[in-house]
Order: sequence, then C-alpha cells, then structure tokens
Amino acid sequence: MTRQSASAYLKVILAGRRARGYERRMTKTGYEPLTSIDAITAGLASVGYISTREISTAIYLAHNLRKPILIEGPAGVGKTDLAASMARFLDVPLNRLQCYEGLDEGKALYEWKYGKQLLYTQLLKEKLGEVMDGAGTLDAAFDKLTSFEDLFFSETFLEPRPLLTAMKQDQGSVLLIDEIDKSDEEFEAYLLEVLSDYQVTVPEIGTLKAQVPPLVILTSNNIRELGDALKRRCLHMHIDFPEAEREQAIVRARVPDLSDALLSQLVEFVQGLRDLDIRKRPSISETVDWARTLLLMHATELDEEMVRSTLNVLLKHESDIQAVDKDVRTLARAAASTG
Repeated sequence: MTRQSASAYLKVILAGRRARGYERRMTKTGYEPLTSIDAITAGLASVGYISTREISTAIYLAHNLRKPILIEGPAGVGKTDLAASMARFLDVPLNRLQCYEGLDEGKALYEWKYGKQLLYTQLLKEKLGEVMDGAGTLDAAFDKLTSFEDLFFSETFLEPRPLLTAMKQDQGSVLLIDEIDKSDEEFEAYLLEVLSDYQVTVPEIGTLKAQVPPLVILTSNNIRELGDALKRRCLHMHIDFPEAEREQAIVRARVPDLSDALLSQLVEFVQGLRDLDIRKRPSISETVDWARTLLLMHATELDEEMVRSTLNVLLKHESDIQAVDKDVRTLARAAASTG
C-alpha cells in the first residue's frame, strides 16, 4: 500500500468514526440526566427517593459500564422502589419481571401467537393459491412459498413480555428483575445472554439486540444463593434498613405535613422495633404508612395507647404483635423522650 493510498484509507476510517460519533451524540435517550453521582442523588430526591452515596455511585457505574446491578438485602428496604424511582426520574418505561418458581422464557421473554398466525394463514389461503398458480414443479412451488416465509415468521405474531419489551425501547428503559432468588437455576442461566449482551434469541425470528440497552436492576432477598456466573455479570450492592436520620428524610419526603417531633418519635420507635426478635421487621413503606396513619388520627405525639391501636399497620403477623406487647411501653416512652 502506497503512502497516498494509506493516507486516503485513514481519512475514510476517521470520517466513519466521526460520523458514528455524531450519530451517537444525536441519538437522544432517557439517560442524559445520569451525568454525575450528585446529579443522580438529586434526581432521585426529586421523585421522593432518598439515596445514599453508595446507591448513586452504583447507578452511575452501571450506566457507564453497561452492567446490571444486583441488589441484595432484607425485604422492605426499598430495592424495588429504587427501580421505580429511577424510571420516574429518567421519565422512561419501567418493565418489571416478577420472578417465581417455575418462571420460564415464555412468560419472561415472549409468547408466540399461534392462533393469530393460523388465522392469517386461513385468511390468505386463497391468495396463496393464486401465488402458487403456475408453479410447474414441486421445487418451484417450494421456492415461491419460502419467499413469503418472513410474512409468517415476523414480529407481527410476537407478544413481547418484560425482557423483550425492555429491549425494544428506543429511548431506553429500566428493567426490574424482581426477586431473582425465587426463580429456578435454569431461568437464572437463561438470563445470562440478556445480561451479557443485551440481546435475546427468538427461535422463530432470530437474535434481537437492544439498540439502547436498558438499565437493569435485579433484586434478591437471599432466599437462595445465586450462581457465580450471574454475579460476575453484575455490579453488587447490599441495601440494609436505613439509619434513623435517613429514614426520617424518607418519611419527610413522603409525608411532608408530619411534625418534626412526631417524625422523630415514630422513626425512633420503628428502629427499636426492628431490634426485637420478630418474624417480619417493619419495612420502610410500612413506616411511611404508619406516619400517614398517625397524621390521619391527628396524633401530636407518640403515646402507648396510640401505638397499641395502630400497631397492625407496622406488624403484619399476630405472633409479632403478641411478641412485642411487653416492650411497647418501654419503646413508646423511649421514643417520646426523643421528641
């Protein structure tokens, strides 16, 4: 290759790269607000989710590294709410796949509309006869028939489920794979293609790749140990129940009319309740529900009588209500002293 031809070849390559870069800049997605960790924290706060530096950093890295986030932690700490809040913040669709034992690709990826395909075949039967007319041999008839193959094996007969729906969003989306630990190991293995390459394979059509990869969030309550292959493909984050200061900020964002004194008291009580040996510790959403309940009851401070009459908002098992009965007075007095 001469120097002149090499120079011309290099110009073509550079021009192509500039064109692709321009095309990427011109392609608008819903991910533009993810410019920094602080921007993510502020954006989540604007939709009522009080983030931490760790959470916002994980989202920032997941977006820029194009990796899913695997969030583990006890039930009720806000894992699912994080995905929903991200969708609201970015103003993109939330595609949620709720996992359970026996979940398969037909419910997670797509369903083939065989009935619709058969109906189309019946309706086009006469037209097919006209098309096949004049085919003198079996091979000629076969060639004519295969030329219409794409008509009968196309996305027209495809009913997308959450995984495929997320791949088809041209502005991006948040894909929530909720409680992945409740699914079978076989389904977990099936997800590897989705999480590695942001693509899915449909036997009737072929491989469909996301033009704008979704922001993928997987949640787990640690019911079973997840496989190493899945974990390798994800950024890992553990979310626990928040400390008192952050829980107060969360409740304040959701119930702004609550007085500062009552807010401090109810959060102190809930924090103490979680330290007890009970079957199910109150979730953040249940703390918020209790705050709304106390506001509705026109409570000005936390007293034992009010706690006992509304304890079923926090505790959902009768055995837990009975177990904490002897501690209610102590917890209520301790909480009242903080206000």
